[in-house]
Amino acid sequence: MSSKLIRGTFILTIGMVFSKMLGLFYVIPFNKIVGTEGIALYGFAYTPYTIFISIATAGVPMAVAKFVAKYNAMGEYAIGRKLFESGQKVMMMTGVFAFLLMYFSAPGLASVMETQSYSVEEVTTVIRAVSFALILVPSQSLFRGFFQGNESMGPTAVSQVIEQIVRIIFMLAGAYVVLNILNGSIVTAMGVAVFSAFVGAIAGLVVLLWYWRKRKVHMDAMLQESKNEVDISMGAIYKEIVLYSIPFIFVGLAMPLFQMVDTLTFNRAMVSIGLDEITDTAFGVLNVTAQKLVLIPMTLATAFSLSIVPSVTKSFVEKKWSLYNQQLTETFQVLLFLLIPAVMGMSVLADSVYGSFYGFFELGSTVLSVYAPVTILFALFSVTAAILQGINQQRFTVLSLLTGILVKLSLNIPLIKMFETNGAVYATGLGFLVAILINLYIIYYFSGYKPGLVIRRSMLALLIALVMAVVVKMLDILLAGWLGSGGQMIAILRVAITVPVGVLVYLLLSYKTGLLKAVLGERTDDLMRKFRLKK
Repeated sequence: MSSKLIRGTFILTIGMVFSKMLGLFYVIPFNKIVGTEGIALYGFAYTPYTIFISIATAGVPMAVAKFVAKYNAMGEYAIGRKLFESGQKVMMMTGVFAFLLMYFSAPGLASVMETQSYSVEEVTTVIRAVSFALILVPSQSLFRGFFQGNESMGPTAVSQVIEQIVRIIFMLAGAYVVLNILNGSIVTAMGVAVFSAFVGAIAGLVVLLWYWRKRKVHMDAMLQESKNEVDISMGAIYKEIVLYSIPFIFVGLAMPLFQMVDTLTFNRAMVSIGLDEITDTAFGVLNVTAQKLVLIPMTLATAFSLSIVPSVTKSFVEKKWSLYNQQLTETFQVLLFLLIPAVMGMSVLADSVYGSFYGFFELGSTVLSVYAPVTILFALFSVTAAILQGINQQRFTVLSLLTGILVKLSLNIPLIKMFETNGAVYATGLGFLVAILINLYIIYYFSGYKPGLVIRRSMLALLIALVMAVVVKMLDILLAGWLGSGGQMIAILRVAITVPVGVLVYLLLSYKTGLLKAVLGERTDDLMRKFRLKK
């Protein structure tokens, strides 16, 4: 792997992780400003928005990057440029169409949500406020894909971070001003808050245009060197882009579609069992506050494990089956080695973890403790879907996802009636589990891969994580008795003490049992020295 590619991948990964972390931490002050019911209204608007944005743009950056890189490698720079110039017009039309569709369908979307605290008109107002961002985001995605295809990752990383920063500042300031200075309603505040997506998109697009102007001379020089030996029509270009995009679209839609099922059915089920007074608050916890926390370990672990997928693709194409099996095993075992202790710790420390972000709240802690283990299923679905793409069986991703959604739809209301808010989490977990099992079967059917070694090592990791969980839970109970549970700073202090202890216990036991060396190989001793657990 070239140093340029390593540098570009590192820049893009850092930008994505930093952007996601910003997207998590803004919820802390936002929750203080608007309260739990305001968070619920935010969730009612943002869930359909994520689906629209996924359909309008998901897959475009990766598909365009793949297309441009392919023809650049052939010396046909003009074809990538042809796509970029034509695609900007198409993306602008796509953005306007997506905006109009969401704007005018807002009353229908709002009417099926059955919120207990807000009218259909109020939810419609907030959905329409966020829909404006759809005008610009498709054009952004084309810019990012074109830059990435030319091995230029900086524009994507920087624009994502700047977009997120501007969005968060506008959101927090706007909501605060409306509620505390102008004495406006929570609906108006939420309208301003979600409109921040449009303001952030403007900032991100300005950054991308600046990069385009700065690098156009270099791009034009590449254009002059184009061989121009391949003649491909715009119809053929867009057909190729669509084929590249489809798998990315469905993977990107997975979480929003599962959340949309909750948006459409959660309140109805809660009202049917007499919990109409807390249903909007519970929905906010389920789809916004707790959900953002469980994505922390998934983001880091998935990014780490997916780095090996391109080499998996290469070994499959070359039919190097021994190497292929080894690479899949490494991918899965690294993912699970990182995730199992992370979600176990988050689950047993749910009270202090949730409290450190949002303040102590019994419902939030209860939902987080159940939701955290589902993170493993989110990550496994993403990885197995990526492997299916690598072995050119991405069409089965559509089948597995739709089957998982069907399971979620079938079980959501019955499980909510049985287990209240946690029932929605159980239905999500079962839906993703079914999708993963289908993906694993397809991987086995087309490549013969058997995950027996991964399962055995994961069982050992689970046993070690259980010991770790007992240690940190006992420590957290002692700290709660000593420090109390009276405020957010107390929760942060408890987390700051228990998490490092948990990491050290897990690493030490993994090293003593040989699991750490089995997963990390020769890097084990270096890691242990860094943690001062080995001389």
